Amino acid sequence: MKFNGRNIIIGQNVQIGQHVRIGDDTVIYDNVILHDGVTICNNCIIGEPLNAYYSDVDYKQPTTVIGKNSLIRSHSILYAGSEFGDNLSTGHRVTIREFTKIGNNTNIGTNCDIQGMCELGNNNKLQSNVIVGQMSKTGDYVFLYPYVILTNDPTPPSEEWFGVEIGDYSIITTSSVLLPGVKIGAHCLVSANSVVNGKFDDNSFISGSPAKRICDLSKAPIFNSVTGKRHYPWPNHFERGMPWQEIGYKQWLDL
Repeated sequence: MKFNGRNIIIGQNVQIGQHVRIGDDTVIYDNVILHDGVTICNNCIIGEPLNAYYSDVDYKQPTTVIGKNSLIRSHSILYAGSEFGDNLSTGHRVTIREFTKIGNNTNIGTNCDIQGMCELGNNNKLQSNVIVGQMSKTGDYVFLYPYVILTNDPTPPSEEWFGVEIGDYSIITTSSVLLPGVKIGAHCLVSANSVVNGKFDDNSFISGSPAKRICDLSKAPIFNSVTGKRHYPWPNHFERGMPWQEIGYKQWLDL
């Protein structure tokens, strides 16, 4: 069923590009920019105001930007002051709080909660039910699997927050918890149900509660079921949806 154009509310100073579609019962607040090809599904809120909107008579709405060809699924709420690159895709009931920056080609799964002032790189994939605490940063090609939690408060409750940082190509698997201030290097793997604290160099296989560096990830006895070769670094064995699809990772790096 196509959108019916029913009960859509659009605020002031909203810029809408070509071929933009907006679903029923959706609210677009002031100062939102929707670039060409964006689809906003039913029951979404784009540019949700900050708390001050409800108490400060001099409140000024920050600009919210959604890049080209993005798809925002139903019941998603994107707060004001955030900037999203091209080809953003959200699942249902996603919340992304204010002043978050997300790069191109990133997928945010159903029921994810990104708690604001975060920076996510390009080609990130967050599967369902991921929680990203404020001040978190990820590089490019970072995968967060279901129920991963990035925390930020070392002495709760406090006003002193330290976000988690995750390097390019790193994988955080199901139900892992990264404690405040954790720094994960590039090309790392955190195994399921790990509780991670501290700093870890590039190419680390990290596992346990508390988590430890087990070995160089490229030397870990984890083998690809198809090729029989060591699976990591994973870009050598996985290409679906990646820019090196059909040409290979090594060839893509040389372009």
